Amino acid sequence: MKAELAAARQATVSGRLAQHVVTTRFEDIPAAALQSSKRLALDTLAVAWAGSAAPGVREARDLLAEEDGKPESTVWAYGGKLPARAAAFINSASAAALDYDGMRATERGSVHSDSVVLPAALAVAERAHASGREFLAALVLGNDVVTRLGAASQLPHKGWYHTSIYGIYGAAAAAARLLKLDAEKTQHAFGIALSQTAATQLPSMSFSLAKRFSSSFAAHAGVFSALLAARGITAPREAFEGGFGFYNLYQQGDAAALFADLGRAYPHVATAIKKYPSCACNHTAIEAALHLARGHDVAPGDVTAVEVTISPYVHRLVGAPFEPGGDPQVAAQFSVQYSVACAILRRRLSVADIQNAAVLDPVIGELARSVKVIVDDQRGNSRGATVRIASRRHGLLEKHVEHIPGSPESPLTAEDLQSKIRECALEGVSPLGTERGELLCARIDRVEDAADMAEFFSGIAA
Repeated sequence: MKAELAAARQATVSGRLAQHVVTTRFEDIPAAALQSSKRLALDTLAVAWAGSAAPGVREARDLLAEEDGKPESTVWAYGGKLPARAAAFINSASAAALDYDGMRATERGSVHSDSVVLPAALAVAERAHASGREFLAALVLGNDVVTRLGAASQLPHKGWYHTSIYGIYGAAAAAARLLKLDAEKTQHAFGIALSQTAATQLPSMSFSLAKRFSSSFAAHAGVFSALLAARGITAPREAFEGGFGFYNLYQQGDAAALFADLGRAYPHVATAIKKYPSCACNHTAIEAALHLARGHDVAPGDVTAVEVTISPYVHRLVGAPFEPGGDPQVAAQFSVQYSVACAILRRRLSVADIQNAAVLDPVIGELARSVKVIVDDQRGNSRGATVRIASRRHGLLEKHVEHIPGSPESPLTAEDLQSKIRECALEGVSPLGTERGELLCARIDRVEDAADMAEFFSGIAA
């Protein structure tokens, strides 16, 4: 009977994923995959510390703190402990709030796996008193599940927020691994996650604070799914390919692509670490505008016209007219007009530039609204952008940037990464500063040596 059940499990998408999550040994994970996950974890923790002060995060944290509960897992920048599900929710919101977290992009869409999986994995690792090796293996496998699902997504893109609808399964995978669930219960965790899968791109397009909680819902639900499965709750075995499963009701996927080189290749290694705190769809336009502004010493008074040409995919997310509205920070993060104007006027786009006062500066608002957005239907899902600046001193200047900075095609330098960590360490409700920042770096660097992850944030969290 056990052999028959194992064979039946292997015949389903969720069963094969569950088997991969449960049976992969730490020793069999390539060094590059382990190192990439540590690098992403440090980046995610840094941006989460900075994002802890972003609008909406404190309010959500206060709500969950008021509800109280068993103190299981650290709320990173705020300190103190909450139940694992609640800590995963708040920490994920902090990580996603500034849109500064890592992203794996393909022509079929993009996923921010670490801002979902890391909060879930750390929360459960603390709760379970897991070792550093157990935590790191769970983190790698959770990110592997998310990035594989995202890369195997089939076009057309239906408007779901891929980070959330795929992230929930990565969070469930990491939590199941840390809870030491067997393959059958891990498969049930995926089935339970199906009933909680949600989040569309509409919060991004409406410039609302709800966007920064899309990853939080996935992190929370992934942990909850694994905890329920651990208690014996059963769920559909064909969560993905069933008649009313994920592929039929949410987004079609290619199972062959999903399982290609499973256990040998880890696609999260190609995750881009962001250079700017905004939607990645803005980043090539920012790079192009900075290249022109810095390279030609373009002063705002020289500018007579600005154009940015983008693909339909990019336009859908960041091409709307710049109107700060009630949530200026989100509006700035999802505006190619603001991004280009900031690059020209301030010659940067930093965390300081997405604070409400900076966004509401009438000078930058005037320049942003003058940026003409052109949609090139031939570009499809390309993230590339072309910026043209008409200058009184230099005539017509033009620059095209095809690849997002931080991507495998355009990697960040070591100085870029160090600069980002230093910037983030000075932000948030309880800035890390130099000493705690260095301690965090050291803990991540040797996390596999940790005996008990419940002690990981000792001396770091407030």
